[in-house]
Amino acid sequence: MPKLTSAERQAFLTEVPGIIMDIGTLDETGAPHLCPIWYLYEEDTIWFTPRQHSAWLQHLRRDPRVALCIDEACLPYRKVLVRGTATIVHEVGHDDLWRDRYRRIAQRYLPTTDANAYVDGTDDQPRALCAVRLADADVKTWRMPVEGESYDGIWAKRYWTDDAKVKQAAPELLGRTTD
Repeated sequence: MPKLTSAERQAFLTEVPGIIMDIGTLDETGAPHLCPIWYLYEEDTIWFTPRQHSAWLQHLRRDPRVALCIDEACLPYRKVLVRGTATIVHEVGHDDLWRDRYRRIAQRYLPTTDANAYVDGTDDQPRALCAVRLADADVKTWRMPVEGESYDGIWAKRYWTDDAKVKQAAPELLGRTTD
C-alpha cells in the first residue's frame, strides 16, 4: 500500500477544517471503547482533551494504551493509524495552563470567532490534556495510489493471491499484461 510521505502525513494531520479522530480505549472489562473526538497535531504529537466526566478519560487513567484512527471518507482515502500510549500531560482542573492549545484544537474545526466562543463558553467543563507522541508509537499510513503508481498498492501484498479476481480483471491498472 502506498504510505504517506512525511510531508503528506504532516499536511493531512494539520488540514483545516480538521478531520475527526476516533480514539479507541479499553473499558473496565477490557472491551474496546471507541469515541470520535477533535485533535491537534503539533510537535510530532497528537493532542486531545477529554472532559472530566468522559468515560474514556477514566479508561486512560486505568490503562493508557490507545488506538487512534484519522481517516477521510473521500479520495484519496488517506489514513493514519496509531497504536500507542497516551500521557495525561495536565490533569483536569489545570485548563488555564494549556487553554491556548485547546483554542488551536477548536480552531481546526470551527471558524476562529466560533472556536473562541466555544472554548470560553465551556470553560466551566474542566478537561484534561492528553498526548500521544508519534515517535513512541506504532504509526501506519496509507493512501490511494497517485498517477503513475501501480494500482496494486491499494492492497497489502498478502491479498494479491494468484486467484484474486482483480488481478485478472484489471491488469492495465496493475501496470502488467496477462501474457
